[in-house]
Amino acid sequence: MSSETAILAEHGAATPAPVATIDLRSDTVTKPTPAMRTAMAAAEVGDDVYGEDPTINRLEARAAEIFGREAGLFVPSGTMGNQTAIRLNTQHGQEIICEARSHIVEWEIAMASAFSGCQLRTIAAERGILTWREIEPHITGKHYHRAPTGLIALENTHNMAGGTVTPLPVMQEIWAGAKERGLPVHLDGARIFNTSVALGIGVRELTRGFSTVMFCLSKGLGAPVGSMLVGTYEQMDRARLIRKALGGGMRQAGILAAAGLIALEEGPKRLHEDHANARLLAEGLAGAPVDIDLDSVRTNIVILTLRKQGDAEAFVARLKQRGVLAGTVGRHSVRFVTHRDVDPAACEEAARVAVEILTR
Repeated sequence: MSSETAILAEHGAATPAPVATIDLRSDTVTKPTPAMRTAMAAAEVGDDVYGEDPTINRLEARAAEIFGREAGLFVPSGTMGNQTAIRLNTQHGQEIICEARSHIVEWEIAMASAFSGCQLRTIAAERGILTWREIEPHITGKHYHRAPTGLIALENTHNMAGGTVTPLPVMQEIWAGAKERGLPVHLDGARIFNTSVALGIGVRELTRGFSTVMFCLSKGLGAPVGSMLVGTYEQMDRARLIRKALGGGMRQAGILAAAGLIALEEGPKRLHEDHANARLLAEGLAGAPVDIDLDSVRTNIVILTLRKQGDAEAFVARLKQRGVLAGTVGRHSVRFVTHRDVDPAACEEAARVAVEILTR
């Protein structure tokens, strides 16, 4: 208790109300719903390392069914799912083609090289949307001086590009070109259900040409923990060994899978609300002296760039003082992410606070 609060309490005065927090740092910050908590408490469990957790088995089977795949694997995080897929699809000494700002480049601590022995061939693409025309010149076959291409990895939606959406025809062209070259294509689909809602196309159709697909339960879908990897029976059998090598062998984790099942079934139904709130937030922020691409705001991520090389960390610190939490993207940009636990009023208030700070 601060000295000021102690004095107020001693004299019977009301203590100052804490500033309400509007948390827009990520869609990973959501709390489990009452239905999730009930399901978690009642979950039927077993030892998943032995394949004996019935709730995890149901989740894996349901994820595979939704994506039109043979099998699925529950993993603790999206990073583990991506790195498991990279190990599955590549050999040591190969190269992975991906977009320059993709998650496997920026946020997975060089695990493609540390764990799978691969290097990343990055390509900067407009709004993070890679095309076959951009990819094809960077493909290397048998060569005595260069690493051969082993995998193409896409991200949809693209986090660091502001939640941008890669259209289905663009992916179809990549699938066809990769198939002709004999190359697998992995999807980091952490927010693929956001893509699905934005395009009005089911996830099965959006992902049918990928060798493997990872998607997160713990982002917009709202589960407290976990991601899924889907593919063939053979791939997922091998993936279990890789998951174990990464420390991801969980025991009675049906408690987590129970929430994941609810997230998978119910979460996609309300993602349009997050998209609408992100648009509301972006339009409000556009009134400040910042650069923001409103045309790119199609899902639940908003990124603004401060003008005159403004200090993003300092701006985020001032937002926090006013009860708004956001994250930095580099030195001059800030990211806001909408989710189930923020409503339109909260987004309007966050925009108002941000504009007020920037225009003082």
